[in-house]
Amino acid sequence: MHRVAARRAARAKPATAFVTAPEPRTIGHFARGRQLVAGNLLFAGTLTETKDGSVWDVIGDDLVVSETQGCAWLDDLAAVGDARAREKAQRWVQDWITRYGNGTGPGWTPDLTGRRLIRWINHGLFLLRGIEKVPSQRFFRSLGQQTLFLSKRWRTARAGLPRFEALTGMIYAGLSLEGMEKHVGPAITALAEDCDRQINAQGGIPTRNPEELLEVFTLLNWAVQAIGSSGKTPPAPLTDAIARIAPTLRALRHADGGLARFHGGGRGIDGRLDTALATCAVRTLPGEGLHMGFVRISAGRTSLIVDASQPPVGPPSVNAHASTLAFELTSGRRPLIVNCGSGASFGPDWRRAGRATPSHSTLGLAGYSSSRLGAPGRLGQGQQEMLIDAPELVQCEVSQLDDGRRLELSHNGFQPTHGLTHARILDMATHGRGLVGEDLITTLDDSDKARFDRALDMTALQGVPYAIRFHLHPDVEASLDLGGAAVSLALKSGEIWVFRHDGMADLSLEPSVYLENGRIKPRHAQQVVLSGAAMAYATRVRWTLSKAQDTPDVVRDLAPAAGGLDD
Repeated sequence: MHRVAARRAARAKPATAFVTAPEPRTIGHFARGRQLVAGNLLFAGTLTETKDGSVWDVIGDDLVVSETQGCAWLDDLAAVGDARAREKAQRWVQDWITRYGNGTGPGWTPDLTGRRLIRWINHGLFLLRGIEKVPSQRFFRSLGQQTLFLSKRWRTARAGLPRFEALTGMIYAGLSLEGMEKHVGPAITALAEDCDRQINAQGGIPTRNPEELLEVFTLLNWAVQAIGSSGKTPPAPLTDAIARIAPTLRALRHADGGLARFHGGGRGIDGRLDTALATCAVRTLPGEGLHMGFVRISAGRTSLIVDASQPPVGPPSVNAHASTLAFELTSGRRPLIVNCGSGASFGPDWRRAGRATPSHSTLGLAGYSSSRLGAPGRLGQGQQEMLIDAPELVQCEVSQLDDGRRLELSHNGFQPTHGLTHARILDMATHGRGLVGEDLITTLDDSDKARFDRALDMTALQGVPYAIRFHLHPDVEASLDLGGAAVSLALKSGEIWVFRHDGMADLSLEPSVYLENGRIKPRHAQQVVLSGAAMAYATRVRWTLSKAQDTPDVVRDLAPAAGGLDD
């Protein structure tokens, strides 16, 4: 039906001009724009080198198609803004109209069409400057045709970010293009209804993906701005949703300004969170307790964010991770403890690996994650695996200590298979220079003991293997110290952190990876691992992470983070 609606829309001849001159609101990367101008086309980890070729010649999986057809690369070319960048942007957009403007091709879905409309309108003056009358008319006709397609097919977009993209694109187009005004009212009404359904009282969304929440927040900001600029009053559900999301995003933000990397999300595009928070003018700070299922503690220059709730289940879990009780820790501008991240841009094997518990900074049992991946099933584009057998009971309690704050957490994800509950205590010192942790796997009742005994028998009474992992950011230099009893962690800021443990587990320093969208391959990293075998009904491991005594409280750290195309 997308194809039918697209071909019908392609036969129409609507829209001849902008109602008002559009102002670009999207943020691009100058460096990435320069790469595109030079012919290095990097999309979803796939690099295509072509000096004069078209972006539509890039071949790749669904993620590559999504990044190209959504036209977010226009932001990067506009960030460069010179004649070469403008010529490439104009040529690629006109090429899209030639190839796909008749209603064919992979870009005719509601979410991609909405994303594409926003970029084309945002950069309309950039795309129209200096071109002839005929290509200008083709540009406006295509905008109108895509708007008509959206008006027929937006209801089929999957609830969540895809629906928000489709509706925001329709609002943008209806307010910007001549003859499209009639589509604005229904789109605003639908967007308001989705805000009430999809954004909960905590300011969170069902996927629990922090970066996706930022994208939703950004779209709502753009919609409110566009509605306000047209002289209309944005409906209360939109502004109320923005007011709920803003403090939640502040709670999910590390000391370096990046978002916590959980459930398929990354740090977020540089500058987008700052811009979105400044635009919304909501100054509310996060309160105590959970924010979209995460809990945050900050002290001094240190921030700690923990996944402290059940993972998503059902359709919202297609990108979710088995990360229950995992944490990330950042000191100043430097991430220290991280999760591996989403491997979606590196292929299905990396995608599955990135979702498993061993790719997160928490405890796991050998061969088992705290949640399991179900069988592949069709949901939107591509094969999608939902989480199953997720923890049914996840507890979190925050308390104040004389010298800091304490988190007491637990989940029962290993109870059905091994009869074990994982409990974790994290104590953050008031000055932010130290973190004391304790991980416990234990049985709670007789039925749990019977399950544990069966699991123990399966190992020939050698014990149930476990590993507590602490994945390090690639910029952290780690080395075993004190004869293998501790690990020294050096940050590029000059800070030194030292990891120690109580000797109840084996300490090792092992290879790890840092999975980051926009790179050609995973980055090499390291992980600190405490491993052992559970022989009794309760196994406890204590550890500490603290700054070395000669590390000052304030470090002047203004050097940009290292990074490049081949990192």
